[in-house]
Amino acid sequence: MQFVNINVAELDASKQAGLGLIGDARAALAELLELLGGYQVEPSYRAAAQRLHDEWDREVERIYAIRLEPLVSQGELIGAVNELGDPDGVMVCAAGSLPGDLHKLWRARHPKQYQLEYGYSCMGFEIAGGLGAKMAEPEREVYVLVGDGSYLMMSSEIVTSIQEGYKLTIVLIDNAGFKSIGALSRSLGQDGFGTRYVYPHDGALPGDEEGGSVQTLTVDLAANARSLGAHVIECTSYAEFAAALNAARMQDRTTVIYIQNDRLQGVPGYDSWWDVPVAEVSDMPAVGAARQEWEVMRARERYFFQAEARP
Repeated sequence: MQFVNINVAELDASKQAGLGLIGDARAALAELLELLGGYQVEPSYRAAAQRLHDEWDREVERIYAIRLEPLVSQGELIGAVNELGDPDGVMVCAAGSLPGDLHKLWRARHPKQYQLEYGYSCMGFEIAGGLGAKMAEPEREVYVLVGDGSYLMMSSEIVTSIQEGYKLTIVLIDNAGFKSIGALSRSLGQDGFGTRYVYPHDGALPGDEEGGSVQTLTVDLAANARSLGAHVIECTSYAEFAAALNAARMQDRTTVIYIQNDRLQGVPGYDSWWDVPVAEVSDMPAVGAARQEWEVMRARERYFFQAEARP
C-alpha cells in the first residue's frame, strides 16, 4: 500500500514514505476527483465496507447503552452528550483517554462538530479551545469534554467566558487521577503508579493494588468551578447526567456538569496495539511479563498495511 500525502507543508507531505502532493487539501481533492472520472470500487468491496460499518455501529450502540454502577463509564457519558446534546453544536476535546474514545464513538452530525486537538495531547487546551470555538460561532452550543487532569492544568478561561458572555457547556469527568496514563502503566506491569489523587503511604504513592483502602486528596473540582463563576450541576448517575444536559441548554452562562466515572472501565482497544517499550530489567514480575509480551507484539509490527491482492 502506498500513501499519497496531500499537505500544504512539504515536511509533512513526505512522511510515511508517501508520495508528497503539495497543495491546499480542498483544491487538490477537487482536481483528483476530476482525474478519477467515474471510477468506483467493486460492489463486493463496497458491501464488505458496509458490513464492517454496520458491525461497528452496533458496537457503539452497545457502549452507549452501558449503565455501569455505582460509577458510570466514560463511553456512556460520551453517548449521552452525542445523543442528547444539541445536534448543531460543537464538541471540543484534547487530551487523556477521551480523544481515543471519542474517535471510536462520536457520531458527527455536521462537518464542524468534532473538534479535537490530536497533535500533542495538549492538556489544558479544552476550555480555552472551547472558548475559541464559541467566539467563532456564538450561535452554536459548545460542549467541552475535559477530564480532571486536564481541568487542573488550565481552567481559568471559565472566567474569561463569563466575562465576555460566551456560554460554554463543560462536561467535567472526574476519575480521581490520570485515567489514560493509569491504563498505560497497568499495561506495562507498573500497577498505575503515581496516577491516583491519593496521599503517600509509608513513604510511597499507592498503586492500583491498594484498591479503595487509600486516603484520597480533598479536591473538590465542582466547588472550584463554582468559585470561578460557572453554574455547576453535580451528578451521581446517568439519569442525572442526562437531565443536566437538558438543563444546561437553558442556562445563559457557562455551565459545568460534574460527574465522577469509573477509571478502570474503558472502551476496548480491539485489534489495535500501543507500541510503548517496557523496561528490560525490573524486579517486578509483572513488568517482566509485560516485556515478554511486548517483544512478541513488536516482532509482529508492520510499518505499512498490506493491501489485499485483487484481480
